[in-house]
Amino acid sequence: MGEVNQKTQLRIQLSATRRGARLARLLTERQLDEWGVPFEEAAQIVAELASNAVLHGRVSGRDFRLGLQLHDDGTLRIEVTDARGDRVPRIKDPADGEAETGRGLRIVAAYAHRWGVDGAPANAKTVWAELTPGHGKA
Repeated sequence: MGEVNQKTQLRIQLSATRRGARLARLLTERQLDEWGVPFEEAAQIVAELASNAVLHGRVSGRDFRLGLQLHDDGTLRIEVTDARGDRVPRIKDPADGEAETGRGLRIVAAYAHRWGVDGAPANAKTVWAELTPGHGKA
């Protein structure tokens, strides 16, 4: 299903479905708990990024990938890679009452010290966020 380094890294491919998005959150909670790291903020970020991958990054027949990496300094990097590199997420202006999407990225911005989007192979993209779990935003 995926490769797991029990110490500080998890990489797993999940189906681009609502079930896959829920599983991403549950796996994040479980993995961070095993590492002895508070998981509430990270779980919220993963829930949003995985949901976006399923709703806005889905291509029929292609999955999305979840990556977690805990660095020695306590920083957690979350990566969600989906198949739609042409659809780059951005936070919508709150004054735009008609905006249907982009509001959930405020959750990512609120919890993460920083976040961004990188291109990935096969016309995909990786949305990433970094935070120090349990320490709030700097």
